[in-house]
Amino acid sequence: MSDKVFITCAVTGSSPLPNHDNFPISPAQIAEQGLAAAEAGASILHIHVRDPESGKQSTELEHYREAVRLIRAKNNSVILNVTTGPGCTWMQSDEDPSVCGPGTIMYTAERRLEHILDLKPEMCTLDICTMNLWGGAAINLDPMITRMGHMIQDAGVLPEIECFEAGDFVFADDLMAKGAIPKNVPFSFVLGTKYGLPATTEAMSYSRNQLPRGATWTGFGVSRHSFPMAAQAILLGGNIRVGFEDTIYLRRGQKAGTNADLVNWGADIIDKLGKDLATAEETREILGLPH
Repeated sequence: MSDKVFITCAVTGSSPLPNHDNFPISPAQIAEQGLAAAEAGASILHIHVRDPESGKQSTELEHYREAVRLIRAKNNSVILNVTTGPGCTWMQSDEDPSVCGPGTIMYTAERRLEHILDLKPEMCTLDICTMNLWGGAAINLDPMITRMGHMIQDAGVLPEIECFEAGDFVFADDLMAKGAIPKNVPFSFVLGTKYGLPATTEAMSYSRNQLPRGATWTGFGVSRHSFPMAAQAILLGGNIRVGFEDTIYLRRGQKAGTNADLVNWGADIIDKLGKDLATAEETREILGLPH
């Protein structure tokens, strides 16, 4: 078990806008808060983008390009982990359950990876769940994920497998066995979604025990579970993720001013639990990424 723990900062996410005056929406705001989070100690920035006018989830290539350009103009060390999540949401029609309804966003593998193939960040997330999520269903079936996994690897990008529920670990084993994801793939456990893995010690221990020996992993909780699950991940030998995608609060009733505030709290927990905060360069070494 390593004494080095790295922090991922999930800067903005794609959920509906929370009640927060300083929530990052535009590419410039996302970059500004990402850079400050890196300065506070985050080794990895997990990047979603939003429409600068409405604040809603965006999948526009130019929004990704601008956010990444602004970050890289000032910091070449921090690792960029860009989402591929949008494009798997199916909402059922009220009139005909065999037809998708309003809010459905289902993309081809090429469309889901357009920005990854263009920007070639060091990492990207790869959601492999098929489950009740976001008021509809997240659908990530084997043919789609296998194609995406090969395309990501061909682009020289390291996927991070996001696991939302227990069956995802079996799916990941099958993907790894046929080469759709690499042997050194890192994992993250998303704990606390309504129909997924619960935010408990037992669920995190179970998740860790499903991984290949020596696999790198990050555990995190959503909403009020963010910091309790960060502490649990550290104690179990994992890494942590914080950020406005998961919560805007440091504790009940106390909002974080910025993403950097959340990173600072995460770094403090790492220190108080007797571990050392990994630098971006050390995190690259842990993940096998080029320096």
